[in-house]
Amino acid sequence: MALLLLQWRFPLRRHYFSVIKRLLRNFVLSIPGFAIVRLAMLPIPLMLAVWAQRQHIGVLNWLPFPGWAAVIATFLLMDYAYWWWHWANHMVPVFWRFHNVHHTDLDLDVSTAARFHFGEMIFSIGFLSLAVLVFGIAPVIFVAFFITFEAATLFHHSNWRLPIWLERILNRVIVTPRMHGIHHSIVERETNSNWGTIFCWWDKLHRTLRRDIPQDE
Repeated sequence: MALLLLQWRFPLRRHYFSVIKRLLRNFVLSIPGFAIVRLAMLPIPLMLAVWAQRQHIGVLNWLPFPGWAAVIATFLLMDYAYWWWHWANHMVPVFWRFHNVHHTDLDLDVSTAARFHFGEMIFSIGFLSLAVLVFGIAPVIFVAFFITFEAATLFHHSNWRLPIWLERILNRVIVTPRMHGIHHSIVERETNSNWGTIFCWWDKLHRTLRRDIPQDE
């Protein structure tokens, strides 16, 4: 709700279509995904995290990390894994057929973060479950990561015009609205950039980071 108000009060890009109609359409599209994934399937990776911890399965369960280091490692490993998952959603044709629903929203704002085909979300739960097992994510840290991940997704899809000086500071570390707006371009070389969700470091690492396309209205 706060992001809806902020993007209305301080818009970054001009909207070409009715905001109310778009909000309704995007949230209606999100209902199947919410029901299937958030309510029915999200408990699966959480239960796997509990099981992996009890069975001592996964990288982080094998290493003698203190709690604070396990938190940092979880956030870095999971966010980097999601960078690759996002890349795959663009590069693998069967995944792109679902992910393209997200990119067909011609006006980008916080409601776009809810605009995902339920088929993509089912695949995402499978990927998330695999990552939880491989990395050995602790249940409590998994919940903290997932909440942060969802908040970051809402934030960088928003149409909130941050002061440019603040955004330049933030996008040294995290993905910001101007950065992710470039990814939602209809120009292929721009779409194939800025695949990060929380941190922008992975795009720096893979030389897919772009900040050179103005997003202001």
